[in-house]
Amino acid sequence: MGKTVAIIQARMGSSRLPGKVLLDLGGQTMLARVFKRAERAADLDELVVATTTDQGDDALQKFCEQAGYTCFRGHAFDVLDRYYQCAKAVGAETLVRITADCPFIAPEEITRVLKAFKKGNYDFVANRLPPPFKRTTPIGMDTEVVSFANLERAWQEAKEPYQREHVMPYFYDTPGRFKVKLVQRRPSLGHLRFTVDTPEDLTLAREIYTCFGNRDDFSLAELLAANALHPEWQASVEAVKHKSFKDLDARRPAGQREAHG
Repeated sequence: MGKTVAIIQARMGSSRLPGKVLLDLGGQTMLARVFKRAERAADLDELVVATTTDQGDDALQKFCEQAGYTCFRGHAFDVLDRYYQCAKAVGAETLVRITADCPFIAPEEITRVLKAFKKGNYDFVANRLPPPFKRTTPIGMDTEVVSFANLERAWQEAKEPYQREHVMPYFYDTPGRFKVKLVQRRPSLGHLRFTVDTPEDLTLAREIYTCFGNRDDFSLAELLAANALHPEWQASVEAVKHKSFKDLDARRPAGQREAHG
């Protein structure tokens, strides 16, 4: 099926935890943890970091160059355009979307979603979708897969600011527009949080990495087993509110902020 590329969305300008992708997580940056975990997934031909052309992301590009990661720079708020241009530049036929605030991303979860996409006749496959769909995958394992051809169609047709900023809503916000597959987990683990969006999340992430001796090759099963032994982990992030796919970045230029529908 041509080249399969994972594109890791990253920027320094996080609204809740600025610079988080280059913060230290047990001796490595958070971005390095995401990259190393993701590259263990089966059937990936390439990984690329997609950041913005903002000056603040110069440091991110410099880090990628030093680490030997391919780095693409594109639009800060039209992230759909950034993904499209990045996929086009690297010649991706199938692309996997991952975000750089997921230092626990499970390679086996990426593999599972990719397999569902390649086995079935789907336009878009994900392991979580926003309400009214029920989340059964832990927050922080989010993986979305789409063909370049369908990404191009979304890039041409999507008009709403939230569809551009959040990359993939055009695939699932109108039933019947695309053939969508949601890969579920049983039993549901959708109540678990393993992402880094706030200082509380970062404290927890550091605790978890410490528990694993700062290795990043632990499996999802090992993470879940350790989590079961440490009820205080999830309790520490219970109050964190997860963002909606229609939330728009307040720093988006005026006139581009309306989210409709």
